[in-house]
Amino acid sequence: MTQDDSFSPQERAAIYRCIAERRDVRRNFLPRPVPDDVLARVLAAGHAAPSVGFLQPWNFIVIRAAATKEALHGAFTRANAQAAAMFEGERAALYRSLKLEGLKEAPLLLCITCERERAGPVVLGRTHQSEMDIYSTVCAVQNIWLAARAENLGVGWVSILSPADLHAILAIPDHIVPIALLCVGYVDHFEHKPDLEQAGWRQRLVLDDLVFAERFGAPAAQ
Repeated sequence: MTQDDSFSPQERAAIYRCIAERRDVRRNFLPRPVPDDVLARVLAAGHAAPSVGFLQPWNFIVIRAAATKEALHGAFTRANAQAAAMFEGERAALYRSLKLEGLKEAPLLLCITCERERAGPVVLGRTHQSEMDIYSTVCAVQNIWLAARAENLGVGWVSILSPADLHAILAIPDHIVPIALLCVGYVDHFEHKPDLEQAGWRQRLVLDDLVFAERFGAPAAQ
């Protein structure tokens, strides 16, 4: 008997809904802890990500301690001050008004790293594009984000930190690359639009303007 691996319309709709309603969450975290079984499912989703050469270059650091969160928040504060100084006028004022992290509010943090040397110097699929292991780890981050949304968990990616600070605070070895620091937790609601879109920082681009046919810049056939 042939196994039916297809998705039902309801299952398909749930996946597209999860993608459409994923948000970068930086506020409104609830103090409710994330159960171990839920975290295990989310991490398993990350570990199921595609990876070049089946390298699986990721590791996942689970952070719950208040002292570690405080240290990471301090690193963010320093980096954010530097970033704010790069903008001018109204843009600078808008930047300073944005809520860009929930490091102390979120019940737990996840740092996802990439071990670039895990399979040795020559890896199938990296022979001509050496950065594919980095991209593979980002796929793990996306899997975690979508799985978390399906578990009704908010996730926020905090990128305004120095990698050197991440190495120092989290004792990450020099040859390991930190890819993402995520704030994770239940929230009181999910926004209908991304925060930066609501704040007027940027608007969503029109998909049709981004799709080309056969070569870059050539309009797609209508």
